[in-house]
Amino acid sequence: MLKKSVVIAGRHQTSISLEDEFYIELQRIATQKGLSINQLVTEIDRQRQHENLSSAIRIFILKFLKNDTAA
Repeated sequence: MLKKSVVIAGRHQTSISLEDEFYIELQRIATQKGLSINQLVTEIDRQRQHENLSSAIRIFILKFLKNDTAA
């Protein structure tokens, strides 16, 4: 499991804990969208409901991959 520091909205530093496989997918999605990891995490943070940020990232990745393979 990786613990990484990220900056949300350019000003709020926090850390996320993700398994290696999830972090690799997060990097791939960010690259595909032309965003930095911090920018993508900011988007995910804005859209999340009540789950913690690391869980919200995992859910985002799962939904992204399900939509990606459905196309």
